[in-house]
Amino acid sequence: MLPQALIHQLAGELHEAEKSRVQLEHFSKRHPEMRIEDGYAIARAWVKTKIAEGRQVLGHKIGLTSRAMQQSSQIDEPDYGTLLDDMFFAEGGDIPFTRFIAPRVEVELAFVLGKRLQGPKVSIFDVLAATDYVVPAIEIIDARIEQFDRHTKAPRKVFDTIADNAANAGIVLGGRPVKPDAVDLRWVSALLYKNGVIEESGVAAAVLNHPATGVAWLANKLAPWDECLEAGEVVLGGSFTRPTTARPGDTFHADYGPLGSIAFRFI
Repeated sequence: MLPQALIHQLAGELHEAEKSRVQLEHFSKRHPEMRIEDGYAIARAWVKTKIAEGRQVLGHKIGLTSRAMQQSSQIDEPDYGTLLDDMFFAEGGDIPFTRFIAPRVEVELAFVLGKRLQGPKVSIFDVLAATDYVVPAIEIIDARIEQFDRHTKAPRKVFDTIADNAANAGIVLGGRPVKPDAVDLRWVSALLYKNGVIEESGVAAAVLNHPATGVAWLANKLAPWDECLEAGEVVLGGSFTRPTTARPGDTFHADYGPLGSIAFRFI
């Protein structure tokens, strides 16, 4: 593990980068001994700083759920981050682009829990039983740590992404909430439009074969920390489209068929 003083220093750098909108160089380049547990330690320290400033934890996100993304990141499991109250934006509204540095948009399903999920040994059936409802969601991801090294153009390592709160920056919920047994969640599909043109499409089964799989994984992953997924929390199950770049003035519309749609604009 990296020294605690260094972990807190790097968390502070992330906090300042988000405020100043000036990206950081890769932590893994500066500290080649960095490992996945260091990334999570930095992210936790950063979230604690935000909580001390008055933010509230409203849930969690799961990332790197596709096999292709895991292989490109050279890992064999997803990653996760924390959803805070100021990351939630209203469906159908305008989102200030200045809240972000290099935002991208992903299509997901969100699980809103009605009961606590405490690992270990949580299964997808436990997730479905504990879920109050599932609702369409769009995640806005960002890069406080630059995605590609400014000198070598090398991509950042998974340690960097994890430290950067798993790239989480925003969430928009919308469409029609459904009970988890009302539809076959594996076959929920979506079309993502950017400025009226279809940019991406996907089906929820692309997320670990079932979008509840990642939620079960997260509940079990948090257990060694004596943490759990609490009733009322929102859990983003993982994207089933590739990230789509956003710029000021871009409008996005995600059509989930029978589950409705989500729309918003960056201003």
